[in-house]
Amino acid sequence: MKLVEQPPAGAAALPPTTQLLVAGGDARISLDTASGLNKYGCRAYPDPTLLSFGSSTASVISVQAHATADALRERLLMQARPDNLPALYQSELVRIRRELLESFGMNAADVEVVFAASGTDAHATAARALSHRCERPLTILMVDERETGNGVTSALQVRNAVVQSVGLRLEEGEPRPLAEIDAEIGARVEAAIASGHHVLLVMVDQSKTGLIAPGPDCVVELHRRYPGQMDVLVDACQMRLAPATLRAYFRQGFMIALTGSKFIGGPSFSAALLLPGEVALRLHLSGNEQMAAANFGLLLRWEAALTELRRFRAVPENSVTATLQSFACAVRDRLQHDTRFEPLPVPPLARGTFRSVQGWDAIQTIFPFLLYRTDAAGRRMPLDSREVQHIYQRLPEAAFTPADVAPGLRCQLGQPVACGTRQGVEVSALRLCISARQVVEVARGRPLDELIAEAMAALDKVAGLA
Repeated sequence: MKLVEQPPAGAAALPPTTQLLVAGGDARISLDTASGLNKYGCRAYPDPTLLSFGSSTASVISVQAHATADALRERLLMQARPDNLPALYQSELVRIRRELLESFGMNAADVEVVFAASGTDAHATAARALSHRCERPLTILMVDERETGNGVTSALQVRNAVVQSVGLRLEEGEPRPLAEIDAEIGARVEAAIASGHHVLLVMVDQSKTGLIAPGPDCVVELHRRYPGQMDVLVDACQMRLAPATLRAYFRQGFMIALTGSKFIGGPSFSAALLLPGEVALRLHLSGNEQMAAANFGLLLRWEAALTELRRFRAVPENSVTATLQSFACAVRDRLQHDTRFEPLPVPPLARGTFRSVQGWDAIQTIFPFLLYRTDAAGRRMPLDSREVQHIYQRLPEAAFTPADVAPGLRCQLGQPVACGTRQGVEVSALRLCISARQVVEVARGRPLDELIAEAMAALDKVAGLA
């Protein structure tokens, strides 16, 4: 008689990899039963035919990352017993913490890492801890939510706190002068501290449309001017930062919120909050506390993200720089000279004396743009936000491919970002982005011209749909 192999004892507690990758988060990564996509337009398994230029929002998991996540699940199943799943989870989370910090060149003894499902949750963790440990009322200063993420303002609405936001763009989408933003931030910090409040200043590097604000030099100066009266949280959730920049922020005593999705290219809902040891001790924040409740979905998503991060860190910096510069030149040239587009201005990614030696993260990797059409009278008219959203939703669908574009072309761009009005019309910017995964592909032999051609094809489809 043929024996039937019994599944591992822990199999019932660990669903298939594709289910785990969308578990342990919230409704934003739940899959729609009809389309099989989450809110970000991503599947829970690789989609190699999709031209993925939407990493400022999310990326579909790669074949390599999915295989690594699946291998981790298999390894867990081989070791699992009904009574040891929490211990296995803790052991793997410790490993991921170590590998993450090693990739940043950080000393694990000096850093506390609190993993979180999303960047929004990382913000909330910092705000809650500060509100509970601070004896004074709390003022939280952040940049416009449209440039960070939906839900960040709500996440920061904690006990005993007032949340204030500062706009980054003018009414027509032009970036506000950084000196003006810095002056407003400085005045608000001064007023809050004068009224007896403690301040949490959330600076972003980089925002949804690729902005840095307030200026790092301004933030460092304010932090030094008001010791013990303010904390700084760097929103680095786009993860478009070189390790040296992360370390520079950390040396200033700043907390850092980051994700393994976005630029790195891991699946959505893999986030972490990094805290200097002194700050973690003062706020009573410890990554050990989160290990009591195992979140295997988070674990597999971070394993996938680390796969992408390892591959990217193996690429020499001069190769990263060359790829990003060539891609940026090609995309900017197309957006500037095609009348169907208007690039949204993005100031140079300068970090002042804070980071005097610039690395690859000084190169633009998010390219926001508005869409235009010519009306019957020959006038160039902007598409409104509703029309842009409609186009965005059609981009991944093969059936909605204009006749003059490669048949069945499917692509993904960053979700539209509201950015004021043009000619009395409320407009939103789409975002074409390059990710770490694409840099790795070029470093491993893929012709850069091929990648650029795909970006141009994605823009062709956008223009055709417009």
